[in-house]
Amino acid sequence: MRREGPPPIEKGTLVLTREGAKTLPMLSISNLTYRIAGRPILTGCSATLYPNHRIGLVGRNGAGKSTLLRLITGDLGPDEGEIQVPARWSLGMTTQDAPGGERSLIDTVLAADTERSALIDELDDPQTPPERMADIHSRLEDISAAAAPSRAARILAGLGFSEEAQSRPCSDFSGGWRMRVALAALLFTQPDLLLLDEPTNHLDLEATIWLEAYLKAYRGTILIVSHDRTLLNSVVTDIIHLEGKTLTSYKGNYDFFEKTRAERMALAAKQREKQEAQRAHIMSFVDRFRYKASKATQAQSRLKMLAKMQPIASVAEEWTVTFDFPTPQTLASPLFTIDNGEIGYGDDPAVLKRVNLRIDSDDRIALLGANGNGKSTLLKVLAGRLKVREGLVQKSGKLKIGYFAQHQTDELSVDSTPLETLKKLMPKATETQVRSQLGRFGFGEDKAETRIGNLSGGEKARLLFALISREAPHIILMDEPTNHLDVDSRQALVQAINGYDGAVIIVTHDPHLVELTADRLWIVRHSKVERFDGDMADYRRELLSERRNAQRESRGAGSKAASAGSNAAKASGASGEEGQSAEDRKRARQTAAAARAALKPLKNKVSAAEKRVEKIQTEINKGHALLADPAVYTDPAKSAKVPGWQKKLGELEKMLEEAEEEWLTLEAELEEAEALA
Repeated sequence: MRREGPPPIEKGTLVLTREGAKTLPMLSISNLTYRIAGRPILTGCSATLYPNHRIGLVGRNGAGKSTLLRLITGDLGPDEGEIQVPARWSLGMTTQDAPGGERSLIDTVLAADTERSALIDELDDPQTPPERMADIHSRLEDISAAAAPSRAARILAGLGFSEEAQSRPCSDFSGGWRMRVALAALLFTQPDLLLLDEPTNHLDLEATIWLEAYLKAYRGTILIVSHDRTLLNSVVTDIIHLEGKTLTSYKGNYDFFEKTRAERMALAAKQREKQEAQRAHIMSFVDRFRYKASKATQAQSRLKMLAKMQPIASVAEEWTVTFDFPTPQTLASPLFTIDNGEIGYGDDPAVLKRVNLRIDSDDRIALLGANGNGKSTLLKVLAGRLKVREGLVQKSGKLKIGYFAQHQTDELSVDSTPLETLKKLMPKATETQVRSQLGRFGFGEDKAETRIGNLSGGEKARLLFALISREAPHIILMDEPTNHLDVDSRQALVQAINGYDGAVIIVTHDPHLVELTADRLWIVRHSKVERFDGDMADYRRELLSERRNAQRESRGAGSKAASAGSNAAKASGASGEEGQSAEDRKRARQTAAAARAALKPLKNKVSAAEKRVEKIQTEINKGHALLADPAVYTDPAKSAKVPGWQKKLGELEKMLEEAEEEWLTLEAELEEAEALA
């Protein structure tokens, strides 16, 4: 990969830039072709990304998205074409290597800023010349080194690490949690071009919501590969679609891309129909008159016309996998109850206490709460893989439960085929019945007889769905079912859940899946399982509010510490005032006053942003109260205004989300500025 000035943009190049932008591109891809074992993966790809854009790179699993990211970083080299990133732009990408060792999480993240670490090491080195010290201090100030620990701590906290956890060594944590540390380290370095490959795979819903807000406020260019529809809708400004080994650009978020692409495909299909009709008409003339001397010239002319006519390619919809859960036999409700249950492992303290729940046949329940709170533990109890230590469990003797856990895909025999695997689990079924069950989840004849070791992650997940639903379960438990599913497969899963006649309980980091399938939300926290009275929008607001309060408390503690330090400094200064000249004391007071004055505009912005949030929230509360008033619906004049009020409420909620993000960003800026003052 050449890191130099970009070339002139050639015809056909994909340009993603804001209207009227007059800036050099951050990334230029020109006629890129890449092959694996002679098989083309990318062919003639061109793209140009400009600073401060947030681009979603989408396409089916196996299309080559991750390969393209590795080509951009230089880990792979193109067979043809070139990729150019100007040398002045820094570049960072998510890694599959989880950090380990005895270094603490916070130190691991801080060490990711290699320049800051090198400067501090040089500063601590007694061999460093005194004349070099001033340059080091100046550079540390330029890169806001003093604020780095608080910024690293905020990122780790957003990704789910408590203050206590941040001081523990990486070796204390599982691979999934250490992958979060790797993501935190990347975000901490703040590269100009941030490349993210499925960044939510190791996150829970709460950390995913935090990451979404963080990326929306990110000051740089982002190229993100993700199948998380909510993330692609809320974060990105443009979409690059990798399809048919090439790239196509679309403005807007994922929903807009999907709509625009469907319209483009429909238009192409109509144009192709017209062209085929025109070709048929011309050919009819030729067939009629090619052997008549008087019409031979015209017939030859039309044959030449046909030869010159460029065919319009058939834009066929990509094959979309289907999910179809079999219909269970009817059982009386409730299917499953727990009364005053206590759940835990061995003699360890209880994970969940005083659990009271009921599951009916038509339930669609999503479990909310941070990882480690007990969501997966609760699913294990429902699946019968863990007994309650205390309390009463009641369920039908005929109850069948299907349990999807992501780790189960690793337990599949890689040398077996889907057909062989399912045959062993359905010994009394005919081969036709076994193939029919596999066909429900997109396994045709060829795929059914492919070694499992050669299946993609998404195909293994679909096979697991086929296995766990083979007996038509009454309840299906899903623990992170979407990790290896692309956007289309996730949508197929949504449709399957909504068409299923049994109960579904889901743990997922995908808000889109929750919003479209769950009609009941249970929150698992503080060792309890409780009903959450609200929807996902309410839960998002609650998380953001908790985050604001935590930041406010953190800032308050920092202010007290700063005040104490200031008072101590004043006392120390007073005792030494005899050694200071009046001019020195005056200069010190002027410096302090200048620092306070410099912070005042930013403090005013924070205060104004907070007031705006409060004002919008007040208007939303009024709107909810108005729509909840039964009298509104008995008054024809008022009830006619309800659609308008509902639309206004939706607009206010979107405004609130934007205002909250602005407030949080300004608070972070103020905190850094205060640390440097």
